[in-house]
Amino acid sequence: MIDSLSTYDNAIILLYFVIVLAIGLYFSKREKPTAEDYFLANRNMGWLVIGFSIFSTNISSEHLVGLASSGAERGIAVGHFEWLAVIFIIMLGWIFAPIFLKSQVHTIPELIGQKFGNSARKIFSGLSIFTYIFTKIAITLLAGGILLKEILGWNFVTSTVIILLFTGIYTIIGGLRSVMYTQIFQAVVFLIGGFLVLFFGIEAIGGFNTLFTELPSGHWEIFKPINDHDFPWLGILVGAPILAAWYWLADQYIVQRILSARNLKEAQKGTLLAAGLKLFPILLFIIPGMVAIQLNSSISSNGAYASLFNSNIFPVGIKGIILSGFFAALMSSLASAFNSTATLIAYDFIKGDNPETNDEQLVLVGRLSTIFIVVGSIMFIPMLKLFSDGMYVNLQSMQAYISPPIVVVFLLGLFWKRATSYAVIWTLIIGEIIGLLRLVADYFVLESNLTNTIVLNFVSLNYLYFAGILFSFSSFIFLVVSLVTSEKTEKLYSINKMAFNTNKINN
Repeated sequence: MIDSLSTYDNAIILLYFVIVLAIGLYFSKREKPTAEDYFLANRNMGWLVIGFSIFSTNISSEHLVGLASSGAERGIAVGHFEWLAVIFIIMLGWIFAPIFLKSQVHTIPELIGQKFGNSARKIFSGLSIFTYIFTKIAITLLAGGILLKEILGWNFVTSTVIILLFTGIYTIIGGLRSVMYTQIFQAVVFLIGGFLVLFFGIEAIGGFNTLFTELPSGHWEIFKPINDHDFPWLGILVGAPILAAWYWLADQYIVQRILSARNLKEAQKGTLLAAGLKLFPILLFIIPGMVAIQLNSSISSNGAYASLFNSNIFPVGIKGIILSGFFAALMSSLASAFNSTATLIAYDFIKGDNPETNDEQLVLVGRLSTIFIVVGSIMFIPMLKLFSDGMYVNLQSMQAYISPPIVVVFLLGLFWKRATSYAVIWTLIIGEIIGLLRLVADYFVLESNLTNTIVLNFVSLNYLYFAGILFSFSSFIFLVVSLVTSEKTEKLYSINKMAFNTNKINN
């Protein structure tokens, strides 16, 4: 029981956990699940499950904590990332889903590996796993811990154990099928809770007119000045699409839902549903954040959503629904990250090196990997205090440092015929080193009084502009290396092909 909540609220939260666990375990009922079933739900998912799963995978605790607080501090401009998502989700369904489904791959790195070899596949996959632990799992746990401490007074360890216990059970046992079916229920609970927050929040301040008339005018500026610290309009045009392309088109975390589709038509209808649902976060996070600052102008960084919850504007029973919605957002994203990371490990590192690995062994690898990922994620938490303030913007910053080389490799690798494996490998290595240098520089500038002009100028460059520059530089590397090595690669391919044919004839 949670002492700060009523009996009715506690009953609702308990009911939520019981239903989630029941759904997850029900859809995990397989005596000996095949690898295809465990990791891709037997490629038999329909559009409704896919659409809700994409939406639930995306929405997490960093949205409740970070997006709401960005709305409180900076206003509607943070919505650019949500509007862009709608466009890229539709692109996912109509441009990239046909490629993914036709290839019959299990992972995005596998698709890269089909064209550029096992080394490129492993680098791409390893980089993806690192980003999941650092930008998805650990950030989600950190945001969840912050919110539960603000709302319920729980310490981080208590919050993490409860979240991981319930999420891990059905994820480890049931795989993707359990994850996706629980996400339908979780999305519904989250949406109901979000609209209740919006309704009672707007009522508490006297209606929407109060927001328009009493908040600073800057909160309603869609396009911020070109030198704005967080959302410069030119940076939004140049950098934000790069982040969106990585997240929605090239990320196993999202694309795994498409790979589970029964057919292309179901995948496309699912992306349309997800795109429609993605219009709601502006109402459910940004506007409530603006309501929170109207109710309490002294809220702490990342404290907008918690301040609403603690403002006594919700009747008995409503708090239980809202808090269940928070748990739903948190658990659905964690479950997706766990399963996607386990899929990468199983197929790109185990099956990729040992094609003879059977289904039972792969499923065991997936389950053990999930346990390992949970432990590894917790170890990253102490390193994340750099991103505890202004969490949503800082999360976008991390993605801006990581995503440009990946997007270059993904797009040029798929659509440019002269691309080579050397270009893939060197673009990822050089591009990610530069991104890591920026991340490290950010940390040291924040933690120490560095006065080096070069470092300060490097760090002062807006993260969206940095993404655009790194994307351009990575593209240059990819093009140059491809052109230099294309002839060499062709000769090597011809030699290998001749050797293969000779061995085939001799045998």
